[in-house]
Amino acid sequence: MKIYELKREQMLPIGVEEAWKFFSKAENLSKITPPELSFHILTDLKDEPVYSGLKIDYTVKPLLGIPMRWTTEITGVNAPHVFTDRQLKGPYKLWEHTHTFEAVPGGVKMTDLVRYAMPLGLLGELGHMIVVKKKLDEIFEFRRTTLIKLLGTYTKP
Repeated sequence: MKIYELKREQMLPIGVEEAWKFFSKAENLSKITPPELSFHILTDLKDEPVYSGLKIDYTVKPLLGIPMRWTTEITGVNAPHVFTDRQLKGPYKLWEHTHTFEAVPGGVKMTDLVRYAMPLGLLGELGHMIVVKKKLDEIFEFRRTTLIKLLGTYTKP
């Protein structure tokens, strides 16, 4: 099984606590996900922040508008600095996403590190080369630009 890594860093003009408050609420994920993915949370989260063991069910249309159920579990939390979610059910053979928040002068450095693997052996690897890698890059670019609109542009002090 080939494991890929996608890493993105973004500086945000907010403090660690504010970043944690925004990103640890799963409801905010729909705000930073491209609308064409039709991302919807099915779990009633009662407006609570993430905690280790939390399972969240979603529907998403990742490819050709075909709806898919996705279930993740929060597997580790060290508030307000890091949390990790892991796919239990969904389109990947492996999906682990670690969100890290580090205080820097004038804001926070947010790091997304995703480790993932494709299903279906060689067919999945081909799909990764042709479609999936590009789609993930587009999703994280949408996140980056949307976060600037929602939270502002970081300027080094």
